[in-house]
Amino acid sequence: MKQRATFWGGLGALALLALGGAAQGQAISAPPTGGNGFKVGSGRLHPFFDLETRLDSGVGYFTPPNLPEPDLTPVSANLASDVALRFRPGFRLEIPSPKLEFHLGANLDYVMYTGLVTKSATTASRMEGAANLNARFNPDAPLSVEVSNQFARSDRTRTAAVGVGVLSLFNEARVRTPWRPGGGALELIPSAAYAVEFFQPLSTVNPIGCSESVCAPSAVERFDYGNLRLGAEGRWRFLPKTAFVLDTNLDVRHYLKDGTPSASLLRALGGVAGLVSPKVAVVAKAGWGQNLASTGGGTFLGQLEGTYLYSPTLSFKAGYLRMIEPVAAYNLFVDNRVYGEVRALFGGKLTLAGLMAVDFLRFDGGRNDTLYSVNLGPEYQFYPWLTGAAGYMLGSRSSSVSGGGLNFTRHEGFARLSVTY
Repeated sequence: MKQRATFWGGLGALALLALGGAAQGQAISAPPTGGNGFKVGSGRLHPFFDLETRLDSGVGYFTPPNLPEPDLTPVSANLASDVALRFRPGFRLEIPSPKLEFHLGANLDYVMYTGLVTKSATTASRMEGAANLNARFNPDAPLSVEVSNQFARSDRTRTAAVGVGVLSLFNEARVRTPWRPGGGALELIPSAAYAVEFFQPLSTVNPIGCSESVCAPSAVERFDYGNLRLGAEGRWRFLPKTAFVLDTNLDVRHYLKDGTPSASLLRALGGVAGLVSPKVAVVAKAGWGQNLASTGGGTFLGQLEGTYLYSPTLSFKAGYLRMIEPVAAYNLFVDNRVYGEVRALFGGKLTLAGLMAVDFLRFDGGRNDTLYSVNLGPEYQFYPWLTGAAGYMLGSRSSSVSGGGLNFTRHEGFARLSVTY
């Protein structure tokens, strides 16, 4: 009864998310637009529903069988596996207009663990969700205003210091004002955003071998934060499809439940971006990141990325990115990421995609983590209103801090059917 009440209560929450403008584009998995949808002014409303089954080897940490409950006797556990059913209703609303361009998408995602592999994993069944809102006033004018909001509740966090077995609630509101004086070769974009992220454990059991609070899901509330970001972007197109770029931003980070000092992290990167040939695009930027707060700290930043368009239906991308970010418990960390992606479309219906990345994380204080991620799978459009997808995801992490919460390998295989109108 409790799970049923949670499910129907979540359906009502979907409407509240839409009206409130909450958003998170990354987590929304709406299928390609099909059918005519419902006419809304000059736009269309497209409802959709996803049904997915997933075998997940990294659900969380739960009380081992035949042992007392963790609130009676402290115990630890290995990462549990289980089969999940996911029910994802949602919608996408798109309203084009020369005065107000409006996009709104939202979905609920009820994750029901069956207990077929790990019986106690059923306690991790939960409601997740995501939504995104983007409104652009006077999109074709030299000066326009963009207002957006992102929202997500899921077990995929934005904080690199946090391991597996954690649920994240994230929201970010943003305002941008693109300005294209003259003929549009020069573009200046000041922006401001405020984000919050809250964490909660999926269980109260500590991972095997966890001797420090940073590896225990039960202690993740210390990473709760608020973040104000002020930014400015500049682009000058010295060729029709190539530009000099300058990106600067200042993150003012404060932590809600941890004693880590606040950070004021200033980043600036400049370089070029665009086509170097009809088939090759390059992004090359370099810069510096510096913490202006009393704790200090800074490092070189950079990005080098190349995209090769073999044909209109086959592309390859590879790159390297070095960034610095604030984080609770450690002050700052540096991420050196190497990544690659391939996408192919066959017959206008079958899409194959593969993404791979390796992240080398170095935290203040001496902690070092290595993360490997893989996402592979096909998607096929049977009809304009019916799409099927399958895939495999790998997430592997090793850390100089001991404990299962930060040292694990997570395999996920899924199959999904998506119906849209």
